[in-house]
Amino acid sequence: MTKKECIAMLLAGGQGSRLKMLTKNQAKPAVPFGGQYRIIDFSLSNCAHSGIDTVGVLTQYKPQTLNSHIGFGDNWDLAGLNSCVTILSPYAGEAGGNWYKGTAHAVYENLSFIDAYESQYVLIISGDHVYQMDYGLLLKYHKEKQAEATIAVVEVPWQEASRFGIMNLGKEGVIEEFEEKPAFPKSNLASMGVYIFNKNILADYLHADVKDKTSVNDFGKNIIPKMLRDGRRLFAYPFKGYWRDVGTVESYWLASMDILDEKDGINIFDSEWGVYSFHTPQPPQYVGAAAKITGSLIAEGVYINGEVEHSIVFPGVQIHQKAIIKDSIILPNVRINSDVTVNKAIIGENTWIGEGSVIGDRGASKSIIPKVTLVEDNQQLEPNSSWNLIEAAGV
Repeated sequence: MTKKECIAMLLAGGQGSRLKMLTKNQAKPAVPFGGQYRIIDFSLSNCAHSGIDTVGVLTQYKPQTLNSHIGFGDNWDLAGLNSCVTILSPYAGEAGGNWYKGTAHAVYENLSFIDAYESQYVLIISGDHVYQMDYGLLLKYHKEKQAEATIAVVEVPWQEASRFGIMNLGKEGVIEEFEEKPAFPKSNLASMGVYIFNKNILADYLHADVKDKTSVNDFGKNIIPKMLRDGRRLFAYPFKGYWRDVGTVESYWLASMDILDEKDGINIFDSEWGVYSFHTPQPPQYVGAAAKITGSLIAEGVYINGEVEHSIVFPGVQIHQKAIIKDSIILPNVRINSDVTVNKAIIGENTWIGEGSVIGDRGASKSIIPKVTLVEDNQQLEPNSSWNLIEAAGV
C-alpha cells in the first residue's frame, strides 16, 4: 500500500435513537438531508476537498443503506489508484468478535488498517455532522503547534453549551480542561468531534484504554481526559464556519432550515467546495400552472401543483392542487393529495397523505427549539386526517 502522511477514520456506526423514525431502518449518517444528500456526504466531501484520500468508514448499526450509498467512494473521487474508501465493520478474530463498544474501541479494532498505510497522523471525524471544513488547515495547525492531539472547536450558543464537550483554554490555544456536557460550562467552545492525533501516541492510548475495565472506550469521556491528566500537548483549533450536530429531530430540522437561510446557513452552492453524493437518475421536475414555490429546495423527479414555502422536497414527491407545504421536510416518494396542509413537519419516505389532511403545528412556535411533527415512513393517512404533535411519534 502507498504510504500516507494522514488518513481519516470516519465514525459512522451510531444508532441515533434521538432521531426517532429517521434512524429506524438506517444509521444516523445515512439519513437523507438537504434534498439530495445524506448526512455523511459532508464529511466525505470535506475529505475529498482537503486532500485526505484514504478513509476508513467504521459502520455498525444497520449499515446496509450506508454501505450501498458509499460503494467504493467513486462519487467523492476517493476511488483512484492511490485513494480509497474502505468500509470497516465489526468482525470476528481469533478471540471471537464483538460490537464496537465506543468510539475509541472502534478505532482500536482497526489499528491494523491504520498501520497498513504507515501514516504519521490520524484524523478522527464523525459522519453525523453538517459542515464544510478544510482538514488540511487543521493538519497544518497541528504540526505548527507540535501537538500530540488537536481538537477542532466551535463557539456554540451559551444556552446550548451543556449539550457538548467543552474546552477551557490557556495561552495560544492549549487545552487546559475538558468538560463533557457540563451543567455549568466555563466556556462555549464545543468540541466538533474532529480530532488529529499523532499515530503512535494514539495507538498507545487505545491499547491502554482497552485494558481499562472501567472505561467506556470513548474519545471524549476517556482518551482526551487521560491525555490531559498525563500532561500531553493538546491544542484547540478554532473553526469559524457553519457546523451543526444533527443528533435530534429538532437539530435535524434546524440544520435543514439553515440551508434555506442565504445569510447564515451552510452554502451547498459553493462551486469550490461542493457537496458530493450518490444520485439515482430522476426525471426533470414538473411545476404545474397552479404551483407556487418560494424559498425552497426542490429535488429532481418532483411533481408540484400546490404551494411550497421555505421547505425541502426530496426526489419522487408529488404535491397536488391546493396543498400547502410550509417550513417542512418532505422525504422521498411521498404523495400529498389535494387540500393538504403540512406545517413544520418531517414526512417520512413513501407516505401517502389523503385529501384535506392537516399535518403539524397550526400556530407559530415561539420557542428556541421548535416543535416538529414526525410522520413515519410508509404511512397511509386517510382523507381529512389530522396529526398533531402527540400523535406524531411523541416528539
